[in-house]
Amino acid sequence: MNMFKPTEDIKKIIIFRALQLGDMLCAIPAIRALRYAYPDAEITLTGLPWAASLVSRFSEYFDGFIHFPGYPGLPEQGLDTKAFTAFLSEVQSANFDLALQMQGNGSVVNPMVELFNARYTAGYYIERHYYPDNGLFLRYRDFGSEIERHIALMEYLGIPSRGTDLEFPINPDDEEDLLTADLGDLEPGNYVCIHPGSRGAWRQWPTAYFADMADYCAEQGLDVVLTGTKDELDIVEDVRRQMKYPPIIAAGKTSLGAVAVLIRDAYLLVSNCTGVSHMASAMKTPSIVISMDGEPDRWAPINREIHYVIDWTVNPDFGLAQYYLKKFLKKTIRQDTDL
Repeated sequence: MNMFKPTEDIKKIIIFRALQLGDMLCAIPAIRALRYAYPDAEITLTGLPWAASLVSRFSEYFDGFIHFPGYPGLPEQGLDTKAFTAFLSEVQSANFDLALQMQGNGSVVNPMVELFNARYTAGYYIERHYYPDNGLFLRYRDFGSEIERHIALMEYLGIPSRGTDLEFPINPDDEEDLLTADLGDLEPGNYVCIHPGSRGAWRQWPTAYFADMADYCAEQGLDVVLTGTKDELDIVEDVRRQMKYPPIIAAGKTSLGAVAVLIRDAYLLVSNCTGVSHMASAMKTPSIVISMDGEPDRWAPINREIHYVIDWTVNPDFGLAQYYLKKFLKKTIRQDTDL
């Protein structure tokens, strides 16, 4: 039985989610609900080093950040045993009222999060794996949207949903970063972003397909901007080599915030199912998302009126991607989403 009720004595909350950009953005609607339920609480995120910037960007939801130094069984980073001992001491000494395990099904990390020594510990569990028997752990459902999964945890704890919309706040520094990238005079709404990279090679759509989609956009009079990180420059260059029309290369030149501005002002994004697809969802920028990992219902945008999602593991049909692209380019999507 769930014995937890939102009370005024919850003053300090720690959230454990040590994952990458897209995973973090999918948790924001749940964290938004948490903030509304506890407007005066101090909410701390513990996660991968890069997420310190996420805490700064979402300053309305987070008050602090603690670098998580790894743990056995988690693949995102190597374990620093000495740093972990110091980390655990820091977390325990903070005397959190509530610790939320929002990493995954809990099979690996539930014992660790219990060691945070918060007054209440909550999260997910699966059968035949350890979890605190305190009524605050929700059975992990291995289906459905990642966004809705975390909202369900909040509701289980008596915290009402504040909707499923994603967010990605943009600040003046992001606008300045885009200007200093010197990409030329891009007219808002008159270019498409093509993002061919992905953290895992198995999640990357063939570059020839991205090149074909980019050329079709160019033929319709739209500028083509190829986005990506410095580590993805080889993939971006492969797309460029196969194109008939010269694109604008933004890859390796832009900060995360500058990419967000690019996506916000784009007519369309074409990408693998990766972090930028969640940014497009947050910006309400139309997109075509290619899901290569077989989990489109979990990771793809919820709003399918302006986001077309292709599960490539089920339907590897390039003609379908071309069809969706042509439908997008026939209309001004932001004004008419009845496709």
